[in-house]
Amino acid sequence: MSRYVGLVLVSHSVDLVYGLQKLISQIEPEVPVAIAGGAEDNEIGTSAIKIKAAVETVRSEKGAILLFDLGSACMNAELALEWLGDQRQVKIADAPLVEGAYAAVIESGCGGSLDEVWQAAQAARCQEKMI
Repeated sequence: MSRYVGLVLVSHSVDLVYGLQKLISQIEPEVPVAIAGGAEDNEIGTSAIKIKAAVETVRSEKGAILLFDLGSACMNAELALEWLGDQRQVKIADAPLVEGAYAAVIESGCGGSLDEVWQAAQAARCQEKMI
């Protein structure tokens, strides 16, 4: 059994998620991190096919968390999960991509459960404050 919850970074930009993968892999090198950036032709956009493949490379018995940059990336992530069939061990985090990935990789590297890693990513979201 894998000791870590895997992470999938989804972005409209291949370069953005490649750089983020390099950054967070330096923090916790043993946590599996896959990227799904760009459309099928690697131009700006997202691809449910790429997202599904990325999940399949990092999902373990402990699960996987998906983080995304913009709303349409979330729609493709949801579609990819439908194609996977068994979604019990995969969650989509509604969190800022960079901050959420940073928090998630640290929690995963500490041996956190799927829910703990998901909660860490979600907690990276700033709360609106009334002034």
